[in-house]
Amino acid sequence: MTQLIVLSAVGTDRAGVVKDLSKAILDCGGNIEESRMASLGAEFAVLMLISGHWHTPAKLEKSLDGLRQTHDLAISIKKTGARNDTAECVPYGVDVVCLDQPGIVFQLSDFFAARTIEICELATRRYAAPHTGAPMFSVQMTVSIPAAAPITQLRDDFHDLCEQLNLDSILEPVNS
Repeated sequence: MTQLIVLSAVGTDRAGVVKDLSKAILDCGGNIEESRMASLGAEFAVLMLISGHWHTPAKLEKSLDGLRQTHDLAISIKKTGARNDTAECVPYGVDVVCLDQPGIVFQLSDFFAARTIEICELATRRYAAPHTGAPMFSVQMTVSIPAAAPITQLRDDFHDLCEQLNLDSILEPVNS
């Protein structure tokens, strides 16, 4: 029986951290199914979905103890199950760009949560605008919209929200 494990790790960014984690996973009979990795400030953060055998979680926990101590990594692992995908949902991409202001992620997530729309992926970035240097903020997300949802009304409501908040936005189906 295949065991699924979620691993999260945060530590000081350095060359070789991905190599060290992936080697530990491989040595314990694990396979990286999905991952998200990023440098955030001077730190490195990673989320991984790992598959393995019944003994992989225990072996991995023991192997990761060494990395925790020698490289000052905060690592946690958790057993999980397969995702319950809903066939009745359509993935949509959301792109938002605006002048940086507090509460953008909250406003967007509140909009989708109020409509029982799941946010599957979310990435944000702050940067300086070309020429002016003004602080800009961008959000990219994938949401899972129920097929029966009134998409025209949803788009109108979304664009109304973005207009109120002065956000440039796009909401469109994801091409698979």
